[in-house]
Amino acid sequence: MKRFGFFLVLSALALCLTLSPAEAKYMLVGNDEKMAWDEEGKTYNLPSGKDTVQIFDISEGGTEPKLVVTLELMNSVSGPPTNMQITKDEKLALIANSMDWEQKDGKWTAVPGKKIYVIDMEANPPKLLTTVESGGLQPSGLAINRAGTLALVANRKDNSVSVFSIKDKVVTLVDTVPMEEQVSGVAITPDGTRAWVVKNLSHKLALLNIDGEKVTPAKFEIPVMWPYNVDIAPNGELAFGPGMGGPGASSGHVDTVSVIDMTQNPPRVIDRVAAGDGPEGFAVSPTGEYVAAVNIRGSNVATDSWFYNKNGTVSLLKVDGKKVTKVNEVEVGALPEGVVWSPDGKWLYVGNFTDKNMSVLKIEDGKLVDSGVKVPLAGSPASMRGPVN
Repeated sequence: MKRFGFFLVLSALALCLTLSPAEAKYMLVGNDEKMAWDEEGKTYNLPSGKDTVQIFDISEGGTEPKLVVTLELMNSVSGPPTNMQITKDEKLALIANSMDWEQKDGKWTAVPGKKIYVIDMEANPPKLLTTVESGGLQPSGLAINRAGTLALVANRKDNSVSVFSIKDKVVTLVDTVPMEEQVSGVAITPDGTRAWVVKNLSHKLALLNIDGEKVTPAKFEIPVMWPYNVDIAPNGELAFGPGMGGPGASSGHVDTVSVIDMTQNPPRVIDRVAAGDGPEGFAVSPTGEYVAAVNIRGSNVATDSWFYNKNGTVSLLKVDGKKVTKVNEVEVGALPEGVVWSPDGKWLYVGNFTDKNMSVLKIEDGKLVDSGVKVPLAGSPASMRGPVN
């Protein structure tokens, strides 16, 4: 009997060890060390070779995310902060490298890239599995469906959306959908049948229909002023389109988040909620209760500009059914870009590009509060993403 009990304990221990990797919740952070801003608000280029992608375990939330591994992979701030994502089962991650770096006449310059990195998240530690080419130049915003079988990538330079199939960690380009205009971001609905694509230069969100691996434009668009990002609530009832107010930067004026009712046919904007100046980084919490809008707030313009601020902010929006209201706004670091929620939706991690760190915020009594902790990073965080909601 004692021997039988001993084997039961061993079996239980083995089961726990088997399940533990799947229960971990990871966060990707892409650091770009090739581009920076000076005091006049102008960009300048640095030598290549120092970019990294860091993977953190944030399963417990809190102020001390655990660094799992640092991978030497190129990443670019020249695109939205959503060029990466982890599958819902956390077996695989995809990372789009928007720009390559070339040296001409002694100067470094950016050229549109085509690489998609495939990361094996089940390896210990996670590692680069392979690299595939996107169906277009400058792959930027990226989205994976809940089933983990399909990925869409917005190609900014080629005005197209690449369609990839995912089978047993094999990622294959199956189609490239022409979009006629520049596209910067994409989000897939929870049921996997539709997607929103960001047409940033023409101020629109365009709807796509998805049938298996076949993706086609629905020929339906919604107006949003200078969008760069889009996200969808976990229950699929609402979509959100933050408008930056300017072409890739803040403008000094308050900007809004368009709230889209996905339960109506066709979907329609039912509200526009004031967020802050230049919301680019954006994420709905895993519980669907809150939305975080990361505002650049003039933190990368000339220091003598009338709307310059040393730091950006994060606005917390509360979702109550189909009613969305701004709760409060908290200052973070300089040029904040990416944002990731902890799995329980109680903690928020925001990447500060210029400061090379992450601000850690938390939900306390229904409001967003700064924990006072800033986590150092291996470089300037251009993008951040967690698993599919």
